[in-house]
Amino acid sequence: MDVSMTIWVLTVLGLSALIAIDFFIGRKPHDVSIKEAGIWTVVWIALAVLFGVGVTIWGGGQAGGEFFAGFITEKSLSVDNLFVFILIMAKFSVPTHLQQRVLLVGVLIALVLRAIFIAAGAAIIASFSWVFYLFGAFLIYTAWKLVKEAMADEEEDDWDENRLLKSIEKKFGVADRYHGTKLFIVQSGKKVMTPLLVVMLAIGMTDVLFAMDSIPAIFGLTQDPYIVFTANAFALMGLRQLYFLLGGLLKKLVHLSYGLSVILGFIGVKLVLHAMHESGLHVPEISIPLSLSVICGVLVVTTITSLIASRKQSEKAALEAAEHDGTGSKDSKDSVEA
Repeated sequence: MDVSMTIWVLTVLGLSALIAIDFFIGRKPHDVSIKEAGIWTVVWIALAVLFGVGVTIWGGGQAGGEFFAGFITEKSLSVDNLFVFILIMAKFSVPTHLQQRVLLVGVLIALVLRAIFIAAGAAIIASFSWVFYLFGAFLIYTAWKLVKEAMADEEEDDWDENRLLKSIEKKFGVADRYHGTKLFIVQSGKKVMTPLLVVMLAIGMTDVLFAMDSIPAIFGLTQDPYIVFTANAFALMGLRQLYFLLGGLLKKLVHLSYGLSVILGFIGVKLVLHAMHESGLHVPEISIPLSLSVICGVLVVTTITSLIASRKQSEKAALEAAEHDGTGSKDSKDSVEA
């Protein structure tokens, strides 16, 4: 799309206003209810849909399809990232009433990082078309890695701090407990970080890794910087509420990694084919309608199979527990009779 500087400025101002509203809504630390999270999740998704409709009317069906494909892909990748957020929150024992503040700052960091990555990616693509080969290969490798991790069937119940975060903690020192929303306090005459700031830094550093996967993925669907940026922005906004809405449901999406690996692999192949086409080779290219259909279809199938598998696991666990209780009761009875 031909986007003028005026449109860019108005879009950034509009998104900034939405972020400000989100901040003021959640500025006071509190436990987020399912009802509150559900209402605001619907609001953010509705705003994204309205924006996508506007893009379709203004830029045409191709642009609208690219926005929705990018938004759905980035949203699904963001949901997968929530697993890591849960591990980080558990690692640092973040009080429930402070989690929404941590997530809000994490989303802001993610938005800034994505904007930088998008600007860099757009500049590289404009100068070197062969970079699509690298993006495609990286996504295919990431897809393979996700499948490998999923097949390992190892539940990660912990999260390890990286060296940079540990060095920051060692240099500045960390308080032994949370102090509300304060990021620094004076302890024994020395200014030290609070655990809240450490958690925010941990999520911010994790966002860098997330961006490395998501930015090549959306560039595989569209090379329009405006669509890439807005799709990312709308996918990230509302992520905080989605965290509280999904809650335990995240653990039931046992096949999500498989679904995301299929999506990333599919987009990787799409990028390679596009690169070959740009090089002058006569190869078929994957259309946006087909991409959107595959992405939505994979997510629907993954969600259904995940819920079925989770239900079977719960039934199996309940049956084993019942059998164990029955055996235990019988052994106890035999022991008494003896």
